[in-house]
Amino acid sequence: MRLLVLLIFLTGFILPAKAQSAEDSVKNTISQMFAAMKSADASGLRKVFADSALLQSISVTKEGKTVVRNEPVSEFIDYVGKQQAGSADERISFDVVKTDGPLAFAWTPYKFYFNGELHHCGINSFQLVRLNGEWKVQYIIDTRRRDGCQ
Repeated sequence: MRLLVLLIFLTGFILPAKAQSAEDSVKNTISQMFAAMKSADASGLRKVFADSALLQSISVTKEGKTVVRNEPVSEFIDYVGKQQAGSADERISFDVVKTDGPLAFAWTPYKFYFNGELHHCGINSFQLVRLNGEWKVQYIIDTRRRDGCQ
């Protein structure tokens, strides 16, 4: 009887200690990126990116033409590191997260606040790769608009 009670007791501690899912790990990496961005932590931001990461933004010119702009990751990190902590605040929600082995995709609607004011909004599309046991951001493309950002 004591053995049965001991097994039930131990099971109560062992079963809840389940490993973090791949989806949760992906969300954690993306959340770390935005936490580093908000705190102007260039070192922390650099840690979430793969060495060959790419950044692109889609926008529409005043003439109505859609353009894709490339931004070197190093310039983005340097820019963020020069901001005051709290000034760059991108608030996201996770709409879709999918994984397949070492590949992950995340679709995150966002609103970007600069110095407390809503600056723009849009969608981030992330591609992540699991390298040496850690999810790293490999690619981000986003939309940016100022209208319809309630």
